[in-house]
Amino acid sequence: MSDDNFMGMQESFISHLVELRDRLVRACAGIAIVCIALFAWPGPSKIYDFLAAPMIAALPTGSKMIATGVISPFLVPMKVTLLVALVIALPWVLYQAWAFIAPGLYAHEKRLIAPLVISSSVLFAAGVAFCYFFVFGRVFKFISEFAPTSITVAPDIENYLDFIMSMCLAFGLTFEVPVVVVILVRTGIVTIEKFKAIRSYVIVGAFVIAAIVTPPDVVSQLSLAIPMWMLFELGLLVAPMFVKATTAPEDDQS
Repeated sequence: MSDDNFMGMQESFISHLVELRDRLVRACAGIAIVCIALFAWPGPSKIYDFLAAPMIAALPTGSKMIATGVISPFLVPMKVTLLVALVIALPWVLYQAWAFIAPGLYAHEKRLIAPLVISSSVLFAAGVAFCYFFVFGRVFKFISEFAPTSITVAPDIENYLDFIMSMCLAFGLTFEVPVVVVILVRTGIVTIEKFKAIRSYVIVGAFVIAAIVTPPDVVSQLSLAIPMWMLFELGLLVAPMFVKATTAPEDDQS
């Protein structure tokens, strides 16, 4: 390799690192701006009160959650605000990732990735919303009614935060099932026919996963397993259309 080629490769590598740094800075700046806006309005305490609403509604009238840590009343709302800012800014973060890799892609590859980035953001947000608005209220009501009368239910705010984070993450990732199916079909790793042949195993797997990642009650397990199954079926319907739409002639380069 000549010195000129080596210098050219070195300059190209450095320019890519600079571009990556700039994209990371922009992504972090977007998250920071959203976080500052949330701090200004509605504020960390209001955001936590909103997330705690399903739990409070399931508790006896007048009951509240407790904070066992000295600085928990300060730290927990701050963590919640940062997480909400990250979820809100997720499309901007994914756009920065897209903008970084897009120049090196063919036209048909761009048609492949752009819809996946958008659909991934929408599906993850839909999974979190489904968990909050549909699942939490039913799960907390079931647990509250199941608790013996000799027990005073007073959840700790840190434990509650850990619980809602794990549940929202589980449902957000679960709603990505159609994207996973589409990617596997589009890349040729698994065919539609193979997916249909193992449908029964996928259904069983959905219930096994739901039993592992959700609390040990029927309501939350069904609330995760059934949507996972339905989203798998949606992926089977969308995958052939997506493959057809993103298949381009050879040498179709941007």
